[in-house]
Amino acid sequence: MKKLPLWAAVIAFGAQITSVAQDTTASAKTLTQHDRDFAVASMQASRKLFLDSVAGLSPEQWNFKAAPDRWSIAECAEHIALSEDFIPGMIKNRIMKTPVTPEQRAGVKVTDQEILDKTPDRSQKFKAPEPIAPKKTFAEPDQAVTRFKESREKDIEYIETTQDDLRDHFFPHPAFGPLDAYQWFLLVSAHTERHTLQILEVKADPNFPKS
Repeated sequence: MKKLPLWAAVIAFGAQITSVAQDTTASAKTLTQHDRDFAVASMQASRKLFLDSVAGLSPEQWNFKAAPDRWSIAECAEHIALSEDFIPGMIKNRIMKTPVTPEQRAGVKVTDQEILDKTPDRSQKFKAPEPIAPKKTFAEPDQAVTRFKESREKDIEYIETTQDDLRDHFFPHPAFGPLDAYQWFLLVSAHTERHTLQILEVKADPNFPKS
């Protein structure tokens, strides 16, 4: 299976979702405790990975670019922060308004763990969609970090407490095929890991400022 990161899926999602019929049919199902614990553990781990990667950086380190066409750490952080609102918003406001179709479960070909394992793969690079592309949204990089922390906390609280039926609303991923809304939330966490790995690549550059 060709690995395709989250943002290629987001582009396809935005293009296709307008044609999806709206259905607000209620379901009594909700997440199991295992599902909640699994997602929260991933969100907490990717949060720590990101926050550790940007702790104590100087302005020179925040803004260093290995090449003109490469992102700085500040740009990576901005992208992560913007996506932390953008993707969950799409899940809650659009995927969760698609029909409840539990029969699609048989068509899901990837496990939850495979989503976490495959999404961070950076062997292929893709251009970020305009709404979440770095464009100096924040005056200072620390503001992006603050936004991320606030948004991630809300996402964790949602997973811990929601009674929404995240397992019976589906939308296709271009590489993975049909995924349920819960798995799309796992992609949010995996996306953070993907771009934290990008931050670590910047820091590993031989020309990265020492301070």
